[in-house]
Amino acid sequence: MPTAEIACLQTRVTPDFETALAEALGLGEEAVAAGAEFLLLPEYCGGLTSDGAALRPPAAPEAEHPVLAGLRDFAAKRGVWLMVGSVAVTGPGGKIVNRGFVLDAAGAIVSRYDKIHMFDIQLSAAEAVRESALVSPGDAAVVVETPFGRVGHTICYDLRFPHLYRDLAQAGAEILTAPAAFTKKTGEAHWHILNRARAVENLAWMVSPCAVGDVPGGGEAYGHSLVVAPWGDIVAEGGDGPGVVRATLDLTAPAAARERIPSLDHDRAFRSAGAAGKRAANAA
Repeated sequence: MPTAEIACLQTRVTPDFETALAEALGLGEEAVAAGAEFLLLPEYCGGLTSDGAALRPPAAPEAEHPVLAGLRDFAAKRGVWLMVGSVAVTGPGGKIVNRGFVLDAAGAIVSRYDKIHMFDIQLSAAEAVRESALVSPGDAAVVVETPFGRVGHTICYDLRFPHLYRDLAQAGAEILTAPAAFTKKTGEAHWHILNRARAVENLAWMVSPCAVGDVPGGGEAYGHSLVVAPWGDIVAEGGDGPGVVRATLDLTAPAAARERIPSLDHDRAFRSAGAAGKRAANAA
């Protein structure tokens, strides 16, 4: 049975490049020593701060990003594949891009994904987040070939949009990923059920490394990194502090699950209720 040894690196939220890279490399060395061959980091693993409702991660051009460069060097030296959950890359118009990467065992960038769905929410009268104030959204779903199967990129808030995961699975993804800095409040309510739902709906592995701890400037990341099997079972989970969350993936599990329930082949076209609802409202 082909398997893959993976590790979610549950890093603390850190305010700057230097601290963020040190945090990632420390946990990375621990994971490699334990036998992991594919390491996955959370969203904004290159640093994150906030300013009221706005997120303020430290940013740099991709070609000059010190955290990305350091992680590429680590992957090459240790001979492991690595998912950089995301770092802030400078973009057009004074904004940034929330960009994730997959690095191969030579440290080469083999895929990039720009977060599509912006975390613009109002948790309470006093608590809001407006990711779009600083971040330009992406517009393309991404699947990448790896030695462990086809891997589908997503990031954090994307987790609430099941059609994205459906697209990735129907494009061949067997491992779906959602690196995150999920808020503690929404994480306690929805993190586990959303990850399990995306796994079950698409009969795929769901691997979601999540940052943990206070966000400098306000906010708190939930932690509880998850590895969920295609049948919906949680096979590994992080806690409330930093650490390495290891799991062995059975790489035949998605195909076996999809043979039992071939729902990815059963989608049917239908008329949208949205258009009919709008017509009815206008008529009234």
